Amino acid sequence: MSAALTALACFGAALVLTLVAAAWLTPRLWWKRANARALAVLVAGTGAIGSALWWFAAPAPAEAAQAETAQAGAAPLFASHQETPLPGRSYRVADALNLRAAVGVGADRLTVLPAGAIVTATGMQDGDWWQVRAEVAGEAREGWASSLWLRRADEAHR
Repeated sequence: MSAALTALACFGAALVLTLVAAAWLTPRLWWKRANARALAVLVAGTGAIGSALWWFAAPAPAEAAQAETAQAGAAPLFASHQETPLPGRSYRVADALNLRAAVGVGADRLTVLPAGAIVTATGMQDGDWWQVRAEVAGEAREGWASSLWLRRADEAHR
């Protein structure tokens, strides 16, 4: 079920539950004619119950993104959203990227890989950081790079 249909179902059920609860838990006089208090009870009840239902029923963000990608028939934009680094697999640098001596933005920068450069994964990974090999100015370099800026080399260039 899509996220929009799930949300519609959650808040529709919340409206019904709010109406039932209001009929049982509030004075009957409140509902003789429309007024601001009755509207506030309906809005607040539907919002609170609907949000609680949505929290339980909504797909996790990763599942939702994966489902949307599968429906669109397209490959995920960034390599790290779909895979772990396979030793020997080539990736293209999406934008200028720092090659670092260790994991993290505070680690020493070895060099800057230009956009479009091809790197090869060693297979080592620490979260979103992958150890890669690259040739820079004719010299082989190995270091850590954020996988958020790497795309599979076989993907269509966008």
